[in-house]
Amino acid sequence: MRSWLFIPGDSEKKLAKAATSPADIIIFDLEDSVAEARKPVARDMVREAIANVPGRAAVRINPLTSGLADDDLAGVMAAGPDIIVLPKSERGADVADLSVRLAVLEAQHGLDDGATKIMAIATETAPALFGLGSYGGASQRLTGMAWGAEDLSTVLGAVRTRDAAGEWTHTFQLARTLCLAGAVAAGVQPIDTIYADFRDAEGFAADCAAAAADGFLGKMAIHPAQVEPINAAFTPTDAAIAEAQAIVDAFAAAPDAGTIGLDGRMIDRPHLVKAEALLARAKAYI
Repeated sequence: MRSWLFIPGDSEKKLAKAATSPADIIIFDLEDSVAEARKPVARDMVREAIANVPGRAAVRINPLTSGLADDDLAGVMAAGPDIIVLPKSERGADVADLSVRLAVLEAQHGLDDGATKIMAIATETAPALFGLGSYGGASQRLTGMAWGAEDLSTVLGAVRTRDAAGEWTHTFQLARTLCLAGAVAAGVQPIDTIYADFRDAEGFAADCAAAAADGFLGKMAIHPAQVEPINAAFTPTDAAIAEAQAIVDAFAAAPDAGTIGLDGRMIDRPHLVKAEALLARAKAYI
């Protein structure tokens, strides 16, 4: 799941375009992009739009503490969304809480138990930074964890998230790294945050490349033009696939070896694990 494209839940024009998007995941948004007065109609529009998405459909509900989350879930679960995106998640217990609510609604709507997965946006509040190690074992529904800078900057009172060179400041580097480690520790997909300036193609490409190099496996998008660059950045290249296959083949030829010399380099079992994971991703996307 490389590209996660946000679509405002009350925009008829944008909802219609979602049906032809190459994004791996369409996130129909009921939170920040929808004014409170429009949320009831947005729920109805999203429920209808889910059926028209050829790939996987997700819905970002409002936070569990907002008083709106249960109405969001009641409004969309009949359509069987693949994933519920949980904003303002602060700890694994929030995922467990949502999981229980989903189990009830799945039973009510005749959906398979556990069919609805959860992606948690896990760095949007100050307490959330201290809970990123608590997601492991919270729920088998958890499939990914993403980080976000904008809401976090608001609650912290930060006047900037990036420095003059365009790099994340230390505070947001910390949130990014903790989310990456927390997701890996929980055994789920780490997902990079949005890039707000969708007109900056060069900066966006560099941001995608950096995220992929650091270990993120996907990225959120706020504009359709960002989807293809994300897919390209998080799809293994032919050269990477060839190198990974060579490593796998070398260990297959010497199954009892701990280390192997390959093209002038010494490789060991961690290289094998990384190569196998890359080949699995390549098989999924190519």
